[in-house]
Amino acid sequence: MNALQLNAQIYRSLGVISEDEGMLKKAAKYLNRLVKQMTDDPTCMTKEEYFAMLDEAEKGPSVAMLPGEDLTTFLRRQGYDL
Repeated sequence: MNALQLNAQIYRSLGVISEDEGMLKKAAKYLNRLVKQMTDDPTCMTKEEYFAMLDEAEKGPSVAMLPGEDLTTFLRRQGYDL
């Protein structure tokens, strides 16, 4: 399901429970927990923050596999004892 379909499904479900105040309270409580979870998660970031993080990482030192090099050889060259 894409975001548009999910959005429509959520609104349909809210329409069904909109007559019952108790169910609306439960839904609101659950949505608040989801929002809190999302804002507390340090791995959640905006698209701009993500690309800024990638740009910053590209400035630092990097290593690459040599042509024809396999993963084991690459890791040994990096100092891992395999």
